[in-house]
Amino acid sequence: MSLDKRKQAFITLGHFLSQFTTTEIVKKEDVPFNDLFFDVFTTQIKRAEEYNSWFTQDNVLFSFESWTNALSKESINQWLEAYDIPNNSDKTIAVIMAGNIPLVGFHDFLSVAITGNKVLAKLSSNDKYFIPLVAKYLEHVEPSFKGQFEFTEEKLQNYDAVIATGSNNTARYFDYYFGKHPHIIRKSRNSVAVLDGTETHEELEALSDDIFRYYGLGCRSISKLFVPKDYELDNLFKAVYKHRDIINYTKYANNYDYNKAVYLMSLFDMKENGFLMMKEDPSYASPIATLFYETYDDLESLKDKILTDSDKIQCVATNLNIENSVKLGQTQAPKLWNYADNVDTVKFLITL
Repeated sequence: MSLDKRKQAFITLGHFLSQFTTTEIVKKEDVPFNDLFFDVFTTQIKRAEEYNSWFTQDNVLFSFESWTNALSKESINQWLEAYDIPNNSDKTIAVIMAGNIPLVGFHDFLSVAITGNKVLAKLSSNDKYFIPLVAKYLEHVEPSFKGQFEFTEEKLQNYDAVIATGSNNTARYFDYYFGKHPHIIRKSRNSVAVLDGTETHEELEALSDDIFRYYGLGCRSISKLFVPKDYELDNLFKAVYKHRDIINYTKYANNYDYNKAVYLMSLFDMKENGFLMMKEDPSYASPIATLFYETYDDLESLKDKILTDSDKIQCVATNLNIENSVKLGQTQAPKLWNYADNVDTVKFLITL
């Protein structure tokens, strides 16, 4: 199968996913194999929360919407133009996927498939339905994909390389079991925002989307702020007010109540507005419903700190001049070339 055929299959998938948006689900007449797949996907979207209570319909549709944008012809061509990708490959790549947000493992699936390799995937129990459905759709769009996708719950065997995503704890096990094979092993990372006090209310509202999307469970969710010493936190509290209804979601509310109780009993100093707590803390990983913050005196020193801690940081959101950062409000819509942990997956695959 040629690279052009693989590209076209994923472009067609993007067109299929365009039927599912955060504003509506509408069946289009010009989408191939819609009679087979539209109702199946619609049902799975509506039932996703039954299997994983964090996978609300809005969050699932946001993920679909993001992938619709990413799987455009222009985006795919721009992504792959920097590589010399062979038409065919005989490698089998074991992919161990996380399940913290909907379709979180899809970029690895896409990277392996579009480079002509076979996907041997072990899915997270928290997100085990959507990617197999996507694989079935792709097999109908491009029959040459048949036999290229395998999903297993058994011990992984007969593979040439490994891409594994997990926590800092599971990464140690991944390294032990898969270290003898070519591999990408990802650990826990968190994303940060850097403010200087000149941000507009609208920009801070955009930041609030980065904070609350997926209930803060994504590695690109903002879990920590860096602010000047004299920063007025009330400005941020006003901007996040648009997300106040999040506290009506029971599982989020339970986490809010639990973490608030822990902070109060521990006599920690924190600020809260009824649905978000802010605590001054040097850590990067904050609990659900909590946003850590840290003050800085000098931006250049902060840049050095961010560089030093780069192995803990997935993404930096800011309007300031910080290398490899994104604008406020853009962390949850990465481009295809924004690789997790800054490790070029496609380069890894084509140099095996």
